[in-house]
Amino acid sequence: MTEREIAAMVNEILAEYFEIEGERLFPEVNIYEDLELDSLDIVDLIVAMQKKFNVRIRDDERIKTIRTLEDIYRFVLTLQKEGVPPAV
Repeated sequence: MTEREIAAMVNEILAEYFEIEGERLFPEVNIYEDLELDSLDIVDLIVAMQKKFNVRIRDDERIKTIRTLEDIYRFVLTLQKEGVPPAV
């Protein structure tokens, strides 16, 4: 899966779960400041991403460094390259 495909899928999650308009979703957007997601929203986002990408994210410490959508896209791409075990 390419970063572009991952970006489209992450943006789809944000639109569906958080009702964020597509024109607000670009790589440089800060998920906390610009999209106004809070810690509970992030938990929901992680759960949705685990389902969508069939990966385990919750226990990965790298998730704490994510601030932008670009960070999310690259994180998922890295997980796929690493062959992270599927979510259970």
